[in-house]
Amino acid sequence: MNTPQRTLLITGASRGIGRATAMLALNNGWRVVGIARRFDQPLRQTPGLHAVEGDLSRLDQLDTLLKGVSKTFPEIEAVLSNAGQGRFAKLEQFGASEIRDQIDLNLTSHILLARHFLPLLKRRRQGSLIFMGSEAALRGGQKGALYCAAKFGLRGLAQSLREEAAGNGVRVGLINPGMVKTDFFEDLDFRPGDAPHQHLLPEDIARAVMLMLDARPGATIDEINLSPQSRVIDFSSRG
Repeated sequence: MNTPQRTLLITGASRGIGRATAMLALNNGWRVVGIARRFDQPLRQTPGLHAVEGDLSRLDQLDTLLKGVSKTFPEIEAVLSNAGQGRFAKLEQFGASEIRDQIDLNLTSHILLARHFLPLLKRRRQGSLIFMGSEAALRGGQKGALYCAAKFGLRGLAQSLREEAAGNGVRVGLINPGMVKTDFFEDLDFRPGDAPHQHLLPEDIARAVMLMLDARPGATIDEINLSPQSRVIDFSSRG
């Protein structure tokens, strides 16, 4: 007897961790619904991946976007809330609109995504909701006040929803990666070291996501922290 194909929703699915997770999930028999601002042609043509273009930072349009996704794909049983962006500077260097934009994407959009899909998962009496956190959710750092504030908030959200959803058969988890070698650092003045033990790869995080998704029914992996063996920050790109 064939096992029904499971459907995973991934935000920020076109690059980095989201893309790596989509590829691994597809290889493991999942169907993937990906949300991102734009998808390249190879990803659009990937069998089993359904690309939905949308900007999660546009909170005024987010409810309409999510309603369309859940109506088209009512069988979604797992959600990876992954979209995010990092900007790092002293707090006083951010204008009010920049602060709002960063919190909108890195925290509020995750809250709204959970608000939309958690009731649907509860009604199914099963499913997983996974948030992509950061080592910035565990400790503050210089020039990271805004990013850390969002990630600390995300960690509190995950912990609270884990308690709220457990009785409905829904698992809620959080993954906190250290520095991952992706284009996240493209516009920043620092990046992880180049040696293999000085950075994580997107595929490392994707495997952690699958570990959470494949946990035995009734068991929940609440939180996973991943780090490179050596924490090396390269400032050689600083202007």
